[in-house]
Amino acid sequence: MRIAIIGGGAAGFFAALSARERYPDARVTIFEKSGKVLAKVKISGGGRCNLTNAAPEISDLIKAYPRGGNSLKKLFHEFSNMDAMKWFEAHGVPLVVQDDDCVFPAAQDSQVVINCFLREAQRLGVDVRTFCGVSALVPSNGKWKLMFQGHDRNIEDYDKVIVTTGGSSREEGFDWLKKLGHRIEVPIPSLFTFNMPDEPVTRLMGVVVDDVKVSVESSRLNAEGPLLITHWGMSGPAILKLSSFAARHLHQLNYEFNIYVNWLGNSDHGEVTKTLEEIALKHSKKLMTNFRPFSLTERLWAFLIERCGIIVNKKWGESGKKDLNKLVEVLTHDKYTVRGKSTFRDEFVTCGGVSLKDVDMKTMQSKVTPNLYFAGEVLDIDAITGGFNLQAAWTTGYIAGHLR
Repeated sequence: MRIAIIGGGAAGFFAALSARERYPDARVTIFEKSGKVLAKVKISGGGRCNLTNAAPEISDLIKAYPRGGNSLKKLFHEFSNMDAMKWFEAHGVPLVVQDDDCVFPAAQDSQVVINCFLREAQRLGVDVRTFCGVSALVPSNGKWKLMFQGHDRNIEDYDKVIVTTGGSSREEGFDWLKKLGHRIEVPIPSLFTFNMPDEPVTRLMGVVVDDVKVSVESSRLNAEGPLLITHWGMSGPAILKLSSFAARHLHQLNYEFNIYVNWLGNSDHGEVTKTLEEIALKHSKKLMTNFRPFSLTERLWAFLIERCGIIVNKKWGESGKKDLNKLVEVLTHDKYTVRGKSTFRDEFVTCGGVSLKDVDMKTMQSKVTPNLYFAGEVLDIDAITGGFNLQAAWTTGYIAGHLR
């Protein structure tokens, strides 16, 4: 049996190794259109490679996927994040788990993961070919003819094909799969930071607030977690999570919208009002700028006080109902205008791709045409940061490689 893997990324290598281990007599070939394999693994986690996430339960794991979580649920029972961790450690990659459950190689270097895959591919006899971009797949008597870019006469026959070409920023990138009858969900960015060129909050670049809640105006879309203020706007886990879950909505708004920030997480208007009133009574002689409630950083508190129009030398006992109401509003419902987006680091993630309606999510085989399988970001599956996107690659690659 001849098996072709189209795409030399995370899902492609995992699918190839899975197939070779399950079918030791098969000839398995990875075709990568560029000169480098595993390029995205190289930059993952800022070059440290956030391999997966140590979420204790599958029910916790699937919450990280705005698209595809329910479909992955059954697959995770077959190859979970815990299985992935065991696999890497069994193949010579010791791991460490951070407090936030992100899992990295103990070496803190993505190259050890790449070396692991290359070593295993060589050991199992997987053929890896670079500069081999597939331009078309042609079904032929139950098999597949692969046609290559720039080599129209160079055609090879394969019994099974696994497509692991990753995401694409343009819908045209999926045209060759659409021609086979697959429905394509329009690809759009799903992991990005917010640009706020007109907002003075950017003066606080570098400030991190550990627990905030961010929501999109006129919607139910929201996210919680740490927030980082940057020189261009806002970033951090809360923003990235919101960008992921709100990806299609924000695309429709052309990335021009308003957000509300609750700097105190889930604290509500009533709780905050009560706390501030107590402070005004108990610490009446202290300057409002000096006595900071809710453990807010000095820079952020000074900014919020200024934002409310409260004078610098005002004491807590001098604050009236109007001042306190302004403070409560800014602390729990602070409005900012977003004008555009920026890619998070170099990690470009999209939602969209081959519709899951056209894939048997028990086997990863196409429902449209037999002997064709999919794995990784070529599918309409994406996740928030934290190792979840790579976990989807390992799981779908593992299942696809079984070729059931």
